[in-house]
Amino acid sequence: MARHLDSVCQICRREGMKLYLKGARCESPKCAIERRDTPPGMHNRRGKLSEYGVRLREKQKLKRFYGVLEKQFRRYFAIASRSPENTGEALLSIMERRLDNVVHRLGFAPSRAGARQLVTHGHVLVNGKFCNVPSILLRAGDKVAVKNREHSVKLVKLNQQSHPQPIPDFLEITGSEPPEGRLTRLPSRTDVDPRLAKDDQLQEQLIIEFCSR
Repeated sequence: MARHLDSVCQICRREGMKLYLKGARCESPKCAIERRDTPPGMHNRRGKLSEYGVRLREKQKLKRFYGVLEKQFRRYFAIASRSPENTGEALLSIMERRLDNVVHRLGFAPSRAGARQLVTHGHVLVNGKFCNVPSILLRAGDKVAVKNREHSVKLVKLNQQSHPQPIPDFLEITGSEPPEGRLTRLPSRTDVDPRLAKDDQLQEQLIIEFCSR
């Protein structure tokens, strides 16, 4: 599996915005983009982007926010393109339905990277069955629970206490011993993580134009 071995703060600096890849640290004064809002590398002067560059950066921003690789992203775009719904909204709905994203937004992990680790290490059950694939897409009605094991429950409880966060409308908490949540419906455009959608930072139409060229 491909991994980013350099500092993830470089990714935020490249995109010129916080992607919240380190959870609570991104909200603190230690955030790298707060201290140095320039692209990584020796020649870091920001020039004017071409139309191609603007669309590329928008796609990269979405990919990196959700921790998706290029091959996965292309597969999700193909699924969204076949949907009868608006392609951009369908793409965002798919991103929000990823298991690692749902685990994060239920408050079980401080970041999507932390949620991926929680899933791959076998701490999560989907509909009562073991699942260690963070990229699976959940459907309405699917239940996500923490394995009823002391170590697993302790990890999640610790995060819920130290990093409480609001639960989006398309999810609900259905249990606490062990922690459990449910996808009540398919997410819509308004359910996108507000940290990405705020101030019109996300323009999915540019992503569609880039991928459709």
